[in-house]
Amino acid sequence: MEARARGSMSSSIGGSEELEANLTLSDRLKVFKGSTFDPESYVTSKCPHMNEKETKHLTSYLVELKKASAEEMRKSVYANYAAFIRTSKEISALEGQLLSMRNLLSAQAALVHGLADGVHISSLCADDADELTDQDLYNMDNKQLSKIETWVVEFFDRLEVLLAEKRVDESMAALEEGRRVAMEAQEQRTLSPSTLLSLNNEIKAKRQELADQLAEAIGQPSTRAGELRSAVLSLKKLGDGSRAHTLLLKSYERRLQANIQSLRGSNTSYGVAFAAALSQLVFSTIAQAASDSLAVVGEDPSYSSELVTWAVKQAESFALLLKRHTLASSAAAGSLRVTAECIQLCASHCSSLESRGLALSPVLLKHFRPGVEQALTGNLKRIEQSSAALAASDDWSLAYTPTGSRASSTTPIAPHLKLSISAQRFNSMVQEFLEDAGPLDEALQLDGIALDGVLQVFNAYVDLLINALPGSAENEENPVHRIVRIAETESQQTALLVNALLLADELIPRSASRILPQGGTNQSTPRRGASSDRQNRPEQREWKKKLQRSVDRLRDSFCRQHALELIFTEEGEVRLSSEIYILMDETTEEPEWFPSPIFQELFAKLTRIATIVSDMFVGRERFATILLMRLTETVILWISDDQSFWEEMETGEKPLGPLGLQQFYLDMEFVMIFASQGRYLSRNLHQVIKNIIARAIEAVSATGLDPYTTLPEEEWFAEVAQIAIKMLTGKGNFGGHHGERDVTSPSVSSAKSYTSN
Repeated sequence: MEARARGSMSSSIGGSEELEANLTLSDRLKVFKGSTFDPESYVTSKCPHMNEKETKHLTSYLVELKKASAEEMRKSVYANYAAFIRTSKEISALEGQLLSMRNLLSAQAALVHGLADGVHISSLCADDADELTDQDLYNMDNKQLSKIETWVVEFFDRLEVLLAEKRVDESMAALEEGRRVAMEAQEQRTLSPSTLLSLNNEIKAKRQELADQLAEAIGQPSTRAGELRSAVLSLKKLGDGSRAHTLLLKSYERRLQANIQSLRGSNTSYGVAFAAALSQLVFSTIAQAASDSLAVVGEDPSYSSELVTWAVKQAESFALLLKRHTLASSAAAGSLRVTAECIQLCASHCSSLESRGLALSPVLLKHFRPGVEQALTGNLKRIEQSSAALAASDDWSLAYTPTGSRASSTTPIAPHLKLSISAQRFNSMVQEFLEDAGPLDEALQLDGIALDGVLQVFNAYVDLLINALPGSAENEENPVHRIVRIAETESQQTALLVNALLLADELIPRSASRILPQGGTNQSTPRRGASSDRQNRPEQREWKKKLQRSVDRLRDSFCRQHALELIFTEEGEVRLSSEIYILMDETTEEPEWFPSPIFQELFAKLTRIATIVSDMFVGRERFATILLMRLTETVILWISDDQSFWEEMETGEKPLGPLGLQQFYLDMEFVMIFASQGRYLSRNLHQVIKNIIARAIEAVSATGLDPYTTLPEEEWFAEVAQIAIKMLTGKGNFGGHHGERDVTSPSVSSAKSYTSN
């Protein structure tokens, strides 16, 4: 029974948690915000029959709510920070006004008590006046002052001298002594009300005079740091802490402005050195002001808020000054390195204040980000323009990257990698860009703008490579309208693929890995495997996939270009048409069977490209295989999708006959065999070939003939294809009686000319 109760309780808890999981954080926290919330009742209602596992589960749930609540509070503070500061200043001002009102009320109370005592004494004197004799009046007139009255007179004189000589500590001690004596005299009634009132008023006046002296000393530029702190502390002891703290901050602000003017006057240029000196000056002054504020007024929230507001104001003034004199000019000139060095220095100095509770990085981010984005855009545009200029003169020959550049010294290219001139320069520019932009991206939280920019310029460079393919410059759909040197030979065209593949697959990701988050490890000594771990992050994998998609665009353009060269003549006429097969049935003689010339050319082209890519794609055989696979598929898919080709074979005036079907079957079998031997026969290609063979057989069946009565066995097609491959590669010797076999065809002459070449 108890187990059943626990089970039902667990299910109810699970159900409530599933229900709460669909609620927003605000709704989930409402139960804790009510004025009638009772923690004990809440826990009792949740777990009257819980076991240990369920209790732990509830505990973890409450801990998660606590973390989420703390995060929501932090976001709320940041979102309403300006209102928080404004409210704190208003509270501070109200506290000062309340203090003044309290002092005024104390003085008024003393005055009222004095008047009341005076009225009482006057009434007593009026009642006893008739009883006084002349001797009594004489004694009263000639009575000597008491000791305390004598002290009061001497106190006034001594305090006047101390204030005139600006002896602050002694004046403070005298005022404290006067206050103590006045309180004792009021309690013990040792002073007349008028004398007591005079004493209190004099103490108040001298206290204000001393406060004014201290305020004047604080405002003097010549006041040294130690004297400044002492004056501020004394002013706070006088009961005017708010004024003391404000004067302290204003004093530091005046000194800071004077030092900045001196620094600007001594610098003829506003480069990195000026930025470093200015940053050091501003943030060290803020740090010193924060230290003095803590020493003088402690951690009072009202004073802390004033300090934060003042520090934000100084940081904003610094950011605007640096932006106007240094960052704006460097951003306009595209000097990203100067911008990066300046912001790194500022971020370093700014981070030193975080231990004091002053997080000024958002202030710098707000003012620096637009300039940094402008500099990033300028650099990316320069990379794009430089790449286009180099592509116009690139001969598309591959060579090792020369050493000596800043990029090659920091991120050396592996010795087995070769690139053309434009790709080498593009890689070095991207490396330099990422080295400079990486710290900016992290310090200013640019959300990967640098990596997105690299992807953008790489896409533009791939467009240049596509434009370098023969015929691509005439493609109206090509968005790139720049003059690019055409890659005439197959080796040059393959070099275009090498450039794109090495950049996207290795060089650019390697450079980008230097700017990715280190996950808490020391950047100077990254742990083993840290680079691969960073590149395995989901967002980085997606970024790398985008690079690969650009390479795929170039590869598809390459395959399409070579397929079109096979299928069409230079005049635009179709070479691969159904007439090749339909006209074979008009001859009365038995044809000599051999693959059609266009498929011989396809085999020759694929053989040449396979040789080229085996030399260029060392260690990247998979890409080479996919390239050959895609090129073969492009040709075969054109046959499969060409409606006019099939309309003529299936429903034309002269439909496909048995001899044409046998030749078509042989051509397709030939493609499958040489693709299989070259290890680039994909499942898709194999299936497409089988489908179009079946379609051709159905076309012949539709005429009323039985194609299977005329078609040889499948072994015959495989044997003829194998013999053709050997003849075309020059590995077969079919002279003598072997040449008498029926595997010869009208195309044998073209095969012989191919092998002779």
